[in-house]
Amino acid sequence: MPGILSPRIESLMANTQRSLLVDTGFRYLTRLFAFFVFILLAGIMASLIYGSRDSLAEYGLAFLWTNDWDPVRHSYGALVPMLGTVISAFLALLIAVPVSFGIAMFLTELAPVWLRRPLGVAIEMLAAIPSIIYGMWGLFVFVPLFQKYIQPYMVDFFEGVPVMEHLFGGPPMGIGLFTAGLILSIMIIPFIAAVMRDVFEQVPPMLKESAYGLGSTTWEVVWKVVLPYTKHGVIGGIMLGLGRALGETMAVTFVIGNAFNLPSSIFSPSNSIASALANEFNEAGGLQKSALLELGLLLFLITTVVLALSKLMLLKLTRQEGAKH
Repeated sequence: MPGILSPRIESLMANTQRSLLVDTGFRYLTRLFAFFVFILLAGIMASLIYGSRDSLAEYGLAFLWTNDWDPVRHSYGALVPMLGTVISAFLALLIAVPVSFGIAMFLTELAPVWLRRPLGVAIEMLAAIPSIIYGMWGLFVFVPLFQKYIQPYMVDFFEGVPVMEHLFGGPPMGIGLFTAGLILSIMIIPFIAAVMRDVFEQVPPMLKESAYGLGSTTWEVVWKVVLPYTKHGVIGGIMLGLGRALGETMAVTFVIGNAFNLPSSIFSPSNSIASALANEFNEAGGLQKSALLELGLLLFLITTVVLALSKLMLLKLTRQEGAKH
């Protein structure tokens, strides 16, 4: 017996040692991949800071609130692109979030079973359309219609109304912040709607059936049962859409107007950080190139701050939920 068992025991011990070595190597390899993400982010930030060192030394913090951008006089400021980026992304969310919520609600609660899958696939296919196609459609199809029919009507409708006449004023040019925000909203709707639909489907049927059994309407079930249960996923989907809207380049470049002017209304032509980089980086040099790289650094920081705020919001919601229980 000892002569028979010893080779088996030795084989088991060898296999165990190999398994331990493989597990240890796999653990360190995955840890390396995780740290590689941080190294990559740090490398991107370091390269942006290094590339924008001339602009940082020339303007300092004044770069943030200077609205001048004149390559002839070598005067640069980030105020206009920053405002254009934030306003267009805010307008996109203002339009996309209610529409995405309606789509997700229809697909999960109201649509017939035979319609849910093809309609869901059709919405997801919108995410596969290249952004340049959205930009070309916006410029050649939507802008003329908006310039001729919609914008003049809105300007006349809000004329004489305090605040609103300034918000919706200006010549009917078609291009501008509102057009950019609308095109962006169409682009991010598939992402937000897909996430909302997926998290809505994770709600236990018993919770919804209990609410329906108590006489709740579909709207009450979604608002008081589904949304509280899935709020973390919903916020995550909205942040995903916001990240896409903040960094979008080609579609915005086609329709925002590419003007370094402070917007006087949401119809005013303006600029965004991404569109400014796309338009000028290829021919930039010296201080202008450094200023454009500083714009890229600002976009990186804006996106980081937005994601950090979303995480803090989720943590706060989690704490409040724990306090209630």
